[in-house]
Amino acid sequence: MPDLGTLCISLAFVFAVYAVVSSLYGARSGRLQWVRSAEHAAYVVCGLGGIAVAVLLHALLTHDFSIAYVASYSSRTLPVSYTIAALWGGQKGSLLWWSFLLSAFSVVVQVQNRHRNRVLMPYVTATLMSVTAFFLFLVVFVVEPFERGPQVLEGADLNPLLQNYWMIIHPPSLYAGFISAAVPFAFAIAALSTGQLDTAWIRSTRRWAILSWFFLSLGNLFGAKWAYEVLGWGGYWAWDPVENAGFLPWLTSTAYLHSVMIQEKRGMLKVWNMSLVILTFFMTIFGTFITRSGVISSVHSFTQSGLGPLFVAFMVVVGGVSLALLVNRLPQLRSENSIESFLSRESAFLFNNLLLLGIAFAVFWGTVFPIVSEWARGVKITVGPPFFERVVTPLGIALLFLTGAGPLIAWRRASPRNLQLVFTVPLAAGAAGAVALVVVGVFHVRAILAFASCLFVLAATSVEFHRNLRARRAITQESTWSAVGRMVGRNQRRYGGYIVHVGIVLMFAGITGSSVFKVESQATVREGESFEVGRYTLRYDGLHEDETPHVATMAVALSVFRDGEYIDVLNPTKRFYKTPRQPMTDVAIRSTLREDLYVALGAFDPATKAATFQVYVNPLVAWLWIGGVLLVAGTGLSIYPGKAERVRALAIEHAARQAVSA
Repeated sequence: MPDLGTLCISLAFVFAVYAVVSSLYGARSGRLQWVRSAEHAAYVVCGLGGIAVAVLLHALLTHDFSIAYVASYSSRTLPVSYTIAALWGGQKGSLLWWSFLLSAFSVVVQVQNRHRNRVLMPYVTATLMSVTAFFLFLVVFVVEPFERGPQVLEGADLNPLLQNYWMIIHPPSLYAGFISAAVPFAFAIAALSTGQLDTAWIRSTRRWAILSWFFLSLGNLFGAKWAYEVLGWGGYWAWDPVENAGFLPWLTSTAYLHSVMIQEKRGMLKVWNMSLVILTFFMTIFGTFITRSGVISSVHSFTQSGLGPLFVAFMVVVGGVSLALLVNRLPQLRSENSIESFLSRESAFLFNNLLLLGIAFAVFWGTVFPIVSEWARGVKITVGPPFFERVVTPLGIALLFLTGAGPLIAWRRASPRNLQLVFTVPLAAGAAGAVALVVVGVFHVRAILAFASCLFVLAATSVEFHRNLRARRAITQESTWSAVGRMVGRNQRRYGGYIVHVGIVLMFAGITGSSVFKVESQATVREGESFEVGRYTLRYDGLHEDETPHVATMAVALSVFRDGEYIDVLNPTKRFYKTPRQPMTDVAIRSTLREDLYVALGAFDPATKAATFQVYVNPLVAWLWIGGVLLVAGTGLSIYPGKAERVRALAIEHAARQAVSA
């Protein structure tokens, strides 16, 4: 079976290289049979990759410890769900999974465009297969997933930090976001290569761009939730280099999804949008380099490996080819219009982009500075959270304000009268919120600005939605709910975006509340003793121990009282894994819309039965996760095609079929 897996990935690499050569030769020579042959080769690459993944998964589930990867990342006592997750739990398995998923996305693209974009498709195929070939090269020649190891009776097991249900969904979500960014990039390269620089390539990749952003959002959100529940430090984002590596393409992708609307509406920012698509893909490769090269220290990163120089070389090739094509097509990428007024929606979206890229640059510089400092001076200077928070916070608040202001401003040029009409209510809501905070005793400037901006955006979104609803009802005389349903159904992309904006507002409120007003305390108590944290009293009632062949657990019972009244019992836990012998903390969280009571069990003295607890009161954290749910819902609405769009897509497909037949 390991030999079969090795054969499959080796053949997949050969077919991927063939697909690149065949598609480019067919496009240049005009021989369509070579183009079709390249597309068929892409199907073969996907099939062979699928077999290789199945072989490694079978080896994990049957505990074939003759394979070094299986012996390093699983054991006989590891639960089945985590045994499956071990497929992407290590360097070799995750790169194999990455290669297969990229080839599967390539096949979906081939099927979607079998009758459309025939001029672009040879170059799309060549680009996607080039990226696939790079990753297959790594798993064939550098990090062989089916490499044999010394025969052992038991595996080393999956890292205890990874033995969590978030391991099952967080990495695949982030991988899907990273990998799907290759599809818009491939179409951008194809458009630059062929000179087909109208909006056709944008329309063809719109959902792929949104899908990539969707999975990047999910991946970052799941990662934050995982860190919050597992690491026991009371937070969810530490500006860790690997966290930043997932955040960077999200920022550039967000910028693209906003600015591309200007190109579709006004024929502007063509160079900018092309650059953002390329930059987003580049950031996914950079993030992969940061995670897998070993150049940075992180709880999330893989161990030291020889992949760093190969990723650097690949990034140089990607950057060089993209820049050369972009410079060559600059005359054809001139904007059809220009920004006519500072007070216009185009201008607001442009400032939105500048702020997003400003945040991206700050995060990028803070991430690479330790590497640069080590190369330049031989000393690694770490950049901590204070730097990121000091730089990103004001930019984030300004970006939040523009989130509400942009949709209110008219295209081309807004009149003073129009601005007065649409901004009065949102500005009043924001100002009222700021005054209310001061009245109740909140004088923290960052909190006042952030919460006032949140209220401004919520009010602005409500005003815009109400204005559109009122206009539709005046024309159609429909009932309110009927008008809402038809209005949203006719423009799901727009109203899905509104839901996403509301989700971002709630997330911003949760982040502000939990970071500004957090209460932290540590206490060491014996059984029967109590201690206080904020308005809570916690009483240590006892200890319960349990053991399985895989892990031993020690759970503490903490009774929780608020204002003298019993409200709950929490069970912070320590887990002691048998292989490897490493303790892990399971935090206990009592979550309400107002705040989280977060308790982690620290040290425990068996002689005295004294336990040390680290306790945090984190206000408004629940709104971060609620906002994430709305973000997911809004994105799903934006991706799903409405009836009118489905009819238009069928018409385009029918016309394309007729053109091919002719």
